[in-house]
Amino acid sequence: MQQKRFSLISIIILTLALAAVTSTEVLADTLQTEMNSNRALCLPGFDESETPGCLNAGPSARLQELAEQGITFPAEPIFAGYVPYELSVIPFSYALADSGAIPVYATLDDVANNHPTGTIPAGRIKYVSLINRAETDKGRFYQIATTEWLSANYVAKVGVPNFQGYLFKQNPQITFGWFITEATTRNAPGYNAPETGKNYFRLDKIRVYETRVVDGVEWDRIGPEEWVEHRFVALVVPRYEKPEGVTSDRWIEVNLYEQVLTVYEDGNLIFATLISSGTPPFYTQPGVFQIYKKIEYEYMTGVFEADRSDYYYLEDVPFIMYYDRERALHGAYWQTLLGYQRSHGCVNLSVADSHWLYDWSKEGDFVYVWDPSGETPTDPSFYGAGGF
Repeated sequence: MQQKRFSLISIIILTLALAAVTSTEVLADTLQTEMNSNRALCLPGFDESETPGCLNAGPSARLQELAEQGITFPAEPIFAGYVPYELSVIPFSYALADSGAIPVYATLDDVANNHPTGTIPAGRIKYVSLINRAETDKGRFYQIATTEWLSANYVAKVGVPNFQGYLFKQNPQITFGWFITEATTRNAPGYNAPETGKNYFRLDKIRVYETRVVDGVEWDRIGPEEWVEHRFVALVVPRYEKPEGVTSDRWIEVNLYEQVLTVYEDGNLIFATLISSGTPPFYTQPGVFQIYKKIEYEYMTGVFEADRSDYYYLEDVPFIMYYDRERALHGAYWQTLLGYQRSHGCVNLSVADSHWLYDWSKEGDFVYVWDPSGETPTDPSFYGAGGF
């Protein structure tokens, strides 16, 4: 009895949901059909063997039409969980450092004597790892990863952004992903279509059932009458065949167009997440590579521009997997916009995701980097050593 009651409730809920997506024309056709037929309407999700002779019109016909397009109610489940939150916890406290040159001191005596022993050069991106604190007659000072001291006036503590990718229990067969910015959907592909009034926010999850190009713009269908421009989302399109050049049953795939990373093992998709790869002209190089060195924590520093305006200094970068000269997969505690190109060639991940990938990976594992749009240069002579 409880099962029948549950089934009836499910049918009512399903019918109400369907009413929201059934067009006026379909409803009109249904009413006309009912008037011209003595048959009872089929219930949504009907089984023809159990209800022979019913009229498949209205909600049941609409459900069948959507199912043929891959849209089901409820939506096809994705059997996945998140990377454990605990993997984002690391034994460091970070601070954003001032962009100007910063004096540093070898000892607290040097601080007292106002005798700097060096500087951290000026640069746009500088983060330090705080390991100790001292109150002096010159104010508060922090000891950083180099064991040197600097004034608290030059730094501002920051938290580690938290984002966790998916760990899969079963291979998904549908395209899925995340919104990477706020957006409002339209009821058809193209900017001439009216907005639905339904808003989505950064990191909201979606399923994608169809993609179309209208007036040179790519659109994704995320619901019965819901479309969003592709640039607002980052998608995972499961691909279970080994890429050319990969000879192992374990590989990491980096999709530069979608800004996502996936991991495959023994024919299964086991992990997927958002990344940030190289921004022009410091692209992440496409190709087939292998992890050749793993380092749990390391500082990164460097410069690319002749005027040194892009100097960067990053202490205690976590979970580094080098695979293409100086390019690596690694955690980026400073990265707040995963899903966009924002690095100097490395593949940035959240701390939790990089921790999981670091634990899973082995030296020699393949890293397949590609850009399905074809926009990223593929000529190896274009690329230097790479950076963070």
